[in-house]
Amino acid sequence: MIVVAATSAAYPKLIELSIDMLSRADPKTLTLLPASIILITFIRGIASYGQSVMNQSVTLRVIAELQKAMFARLMNSDIAMMQSLSSGSLISRFTNDVNLMRDALSRTLTTMCREFLTAVALLGMMFYMDWMLTLIVIVIFPFAGRPIIRIGRRLRRASANVQTGMGSLTATLSQSFGGIRLIKSYGLEDAESKRTDWLFDEVYRLIMKTVKGRARTQPILEILGGIAIALVLTYGGYRIITGAGTLGEFVGFISAVIMILQPVRSLGNLNASLQEGLAALNRTFDLLDTKPKITEKPKAQELQNVSGHLQLSDITFSYDVNKPSLKNLSIDIPAGKKIALVGPSGAGKSTVFNLILRFYDPEKGEIKIDGKDIRDLKLASLRDNIAFVGQDITLFNASVEANIGFGDPKAGSNEIKSAAMDATAHEFIQLLPNGYKTLLGEKGAKLSGGERQRIAIARAFLKNAPILLFDEATSSLDSQSEKQVHQALIKLTKNRTTIVIAHRLTTVTNADMIYVIDEGKIIEKGTHADLISREGLYSRLTNIQFNLE
Repeated sequence: MIVVAATSAAYPKLIELSIDMLSRADPKTLTLLPASIILITFIRGIASYGQSVMNQSVTLRVIAELQKAMFARLMNSDIAMMQSLSSGSLISRFTNDVNLMRDALSRTLTTMCREFLTAVALLGMMFYMDWMLTLIVIVIFPFAGRPIIRIGRRLRRASANVQTGMGSLTATLSQSFGGIRLIKSYGLEDAESKRTDWLFDEVYRLIMKTVKGRARTQPILEILGGIAIALVLTYGGYRIITGAGTLGEFVGFISAVIMILQPVRSLGNLNASLQEGLAALNRTFDLLDTKPKITEKPKAQELQNVSGHLQLSDITFSYDVNKPSLKNLSIDIPAGKKIALVGPSGAGKSTVFNLILRFYDPEKGEIKIDGKDIRDLKLASLRDNIAFVGQDITLFNASVEANIGFGDPKAGSNEIKSAAMDATAHEFIQLLPNGYKTLLGEKGAKLSGGERQRIAIARAFLKNAPILLFDEATSSLDSQSEKQVHQALIKLTKNRTTIVIAHRLTTVTNADMIYVIDEGKIIEKGTHADLISREGLYSRLTNIQFNLE
């Protein structure tokens, strides 16, 4: 940047020498000056290339580190925080916000350094050539400072609104594309188009506010630049007419004034880009500075040699302070036993899983594994010993092998195939176009519901954890798929401490203990036969399902 600035400042002096030498008909004008110009442009070109590459390298590395830091923060943040933010809003921070930060950082490195150095070098040359004319020029430009600063403040607010709008738009587009079947089946194409049209128009309106703000800077600098040149022409022309100066000095000085206008404009416009980048950066650091509530203690223990004795003692928890999800709930599960949680929707069954996995901490009570409070354990150690099969199966647009391999990233192909066989998934996997290498599509779109379930169960087999949490979701499967899933589950739950959230009560008749939960409380517990004989809520729910079937 220093070399670029120095060579830029040399141009006006070369022009002055050229005019003066041509006025004297000096023959060196045809050899010495062209060679000097070629040399200076060559040096400036090489320096410009190096500066551009290094500038972008620094900019892109900073942005990449910010993106990695944001993603790491999100991966280690609380479930509650992740659920409070839409995926579209988060993606917008990695795309739209990052583009603004990259532009601001690139411009800052270039303009604050190169353009500033160039302006200083040219200003020095101008003082060397004619200090009186230079004073006329530099008195003009401070008048631009106050309006440019005010414009920058407004731009930061406007840019923050743009980023919020872009986040909402990204979220809406994600929802629309993800729900395209529902939209088409209910004939909602026009309604959805109108909804997104409004968002597109809103983003357009917000962006136009920033465009107008940025555009206000240019005429201010343009007018002041014109005034400066006019004053230089008036005074400089007067000096030539009166014989106080030479044509070469005047042309060289005018060249320097014209050249310095470009870096000055860049410095003036920098404030607009900088404010937009700072607005995006504020959103980024709001995310990076958010501390998770679920953290490890300084001397957290490893959970080793787990037998699987699980105890929930007097647990009280609420997502909403006005509506407790669990109230003084206690469950004792001996190692290797299978229990079932049943009850109406919203009773608090899934909350039990969230607390065991320590996605949340209870407000009251404690959860122990083999007598150790899970809050005293390392999070990775706790979750390594628990296999979770959720109601909503999460599959990635990766190969079958990779999706099963999430259960144990260190597992080899043979271990993955063995897990698939245990989950009765090997046969249908072999029939896929590329077998275990077949890409499953987004959310496993290429598989049926039963096949997705068995992939998830294979993942749990591969993890081989002593504690299994299974949010049963077989009610939507056909009889054949349900039978295959249950065969896999019988094998998976053997000799493991298992908690099943039961949606079809016929599937938990063999559980060692069934807990009936309603409004966050255990209202009944016992074996299937015990609960049927009591004719309570469990019995009524069972009769309703049998009658429906």
